[in-house]
Amino acid sequence: MNRRTLLKTSLAAGTFTQLPTRSAWAGNPAISPLVNSDSPNGFKRFSLGDLELTILSDGYMRQSPVHPFLAPLAQPNEVKASLEAAFRSTDSIDIAMNIGVVRSKDRLILLDTGMGVFAGPTQGNLARSLAKAGFKTTDVTDVILSHAHTDHIGGLIDKQNKLVYPNAAVHITKVEYEFWQQATLADFKKSPAYQMQDFVTQTIANTQTVFKLLAPRLNFIDLSKELHGIFTFELAPGHTPGMILTTIRSGSEELMYIADLIHADVLLFDHPEWGFFGDTDLQQAVASRKRVLQQLSESKTKAFAFHLPWPALGHVRQKGTGFEWVPEVYATP
Repeated sequence: MNRRTLLKTSLAAGTFTQLPTRSAWAGNPAISPLVNSDSPNGFKRFSLGDLELTILSDGYMRQSPVHPFLAPLAQPNEVKASLEAAFRSTDSIDIAMNIGVVRSKDRLILLDTGMGVFAGPTQGNLARSLAKAGFKTTDVTDVILSHAHTDHIGGLIDKQNKLVYPNAAVHITKVEYEFWQQATLADFKKSPAYQMQDFVTQTIANTQTVFKLLAPRLNFIDLSKELHGIFTFELAPGHTPGMILTTIRSGSEELMYIADLIHADVLLFDHPEWGFFGDTDLQQAVASRKRVLQQLSESKTKAFAFHLPWPALGHVRQKGTGFEWVPEVYATP
């Protein structure tokens, strides 16, 4: 493993910017009218009951080598064989970054915010995607954070240290917030990333800085209650201690946002036991991954994922002793 290459392209990597601790707040204007058309340039819009959902792109990460980034508990020859069987490159893999937007009658909610200030050259496209889809940053009423890796929270703040979504309440689990507030290098001893100690230390510092700026806007998610009559949550610990799965419901329809449960449509569906380099607790993440994939295959619930290929909508089904991803197919992007 080339340590420098992995540092540049790992899940939480980007431009490690130290941000000053100041912020700006604004009022809460009415939500702007929405452009009512689909576009081939960066978003996919569809209905879920009475809700309108839009998938946006924040870009992608290109990872080379693939192993042990995606499968640290596998042997290199196993990973190579699986990639070849799926007609994929064995040298590198592209990891998508997809953002969900949920629009109700009176709210506009983002599911995570992308790399933002930590973006590399192929990331940080959320602002452009929002504009193409007809949204304004001032329209956003809520941001739900699945967890606090920098590719999920970096888009909350701009380079001038101001809030990108000045009118939005930011929701996160208390266990996730408290973990990062108190995190030290020792908390990552069960992670493959522990071998890159400067990377882990910088990630902790970046996350803590973002949280300081967000403090007046943070709300802790009550896992026993619905949020806005739309969202329910469950913990899927391991990738981080407080990562959540978010189920969106309207009428008889539902969709589960699985966040970082899976980082590619090959390898970890077939072999959830192979793990992921960025898991804070590798074995706990494997257990959560197996549990949720089994749950999705049995319930046949449609899923949406942060890192699966665009537009990252589909179903999970059993395949032998593992699982497989069955993406939804669209005539237009």
